[in-house]
Parts: sequence; structure tokens; C-alpha cells
Amino acid sequence: MQSSIVRAGHGALRIDLHSHDIFLPGLGGDADSERDELLEARPLTTRQNKLYEFSWSMYLPSDFPIVPVRLVVAQWWEYCPRRDSPCGNDSPVLAVRYIGGVLSITQDLTTSSSSSTKRNAISARLDLRFEVRFTPHPDGLVRAWLDDKQVVDYSGITANVPNAATNYPDPSYFPFKMGLYRNVMPQSMTIYLDEYRKRQLP
Repeated sequence: MQSSIVRAGHGALRIDLHSHDIFLPGLGGDADSERDELLEARPLTTRQNKLYEFSWSMYLPSDFPIVPVRLVVAQWWEYCPRRDSPCGNDSPVLAVRYIGGVLSITQDLTTSSSSSTKRNAISARLDLRFEVRFTPHPDGLVRAWLDDKQVVDYSGITANVPNAATNYPDPSYFPFKMGLYRNVMPQSMTIYLDEYRKRQLP
């Protein structure tokens, strides 16, 4: 915790990622990765078919590395029972990524992959808000606001189909993480996170 860079109040979280912090070897030909992230407490985990609102603020300092390397700063991943199962190497179903100086919001399911919005974000404070309902049925939704401007309004399937081929449970749940998760690289990175809130909507 630090108090020199804050969105509101007296303090904010600073996360520093150094090369090979929490190293994870890649599977199936994927690149090795490293991460320093926050994971919400398990009793608070997002449940299938329920509507939630998430909001937080983040700040990328002016010396943040601008590199064409996979970097995820926030993600909702669908719970998979084992890493050696068919779903064990899937991407997060919804993610906020920062690659090459561009912020993007992406959805990635086993049946489809799409990118929703992009914005240059270096040396900037970004306020994000999401409304999400994760479900393998057509009544799912993802709405997103960046600095009070709506940038995503999606209705449809937002979770992977649970069956023997995917090994996802039914009903499923969707842990949320934020911080720095990237392919292995030598440079360090720092991000500031503040004003995180989550609530279940009617």
C-alpha cells in the first residue's frame, strides 16, 4: 500500500512485477508466463446466471514498458477443476489487456473469440466499470464503461458450454483477478489499483 498515487482517499495498491515472479511454464506450445495478481476471496466469487457490477481505477505510470507482449491487467476466468483437463489451458472468458500501448477488452470462449474495444492508455488514470452475467445460455451480457463512456454492450453467450469435452462444471463460477499477468520478459512493470468495488445486481 502507498499514498503518493491515489484515485481517492489516503492510499492505493501498487503492484510491481519482476521477471520470473510467480513463474508458470506454458502448456501446449504457449509461451511461459509470470504474474503478480490479486484474487478475490472464494466466498465472493462470481456465480453463473447472476448479474454483477465491478468497478475499479488503475494508473499506468509514464515509464510503463510499451512492448508487444501479452499482458492481462484484469480477468474473469471460468473455474476448471484441473490444469491437466481439457479446460486447463483456456484463456479467461473476459479480460482487460494492455499490449503495445493499447488497452483492449476481450471475450474468449472455446467456440469463439472477439475483441470489444481499444484505447491508448500510457501515463493515464483509467476508471473502469463492468456489468456481467456469465452463462452458457443466450441471456448472458457484458457491459463496460471506460471513464464513464460506455464502450461495450454485448448480449449473448458469455461462458463455455459444460460437457465432457470441455470439463467445465455446471453450474460454474468465475473468479476475478487483477494485477499484472504477462509473457516472460526482462523489464519490470508497475501498476496502481484503487477504488475496487463489487456488488450483485437485482
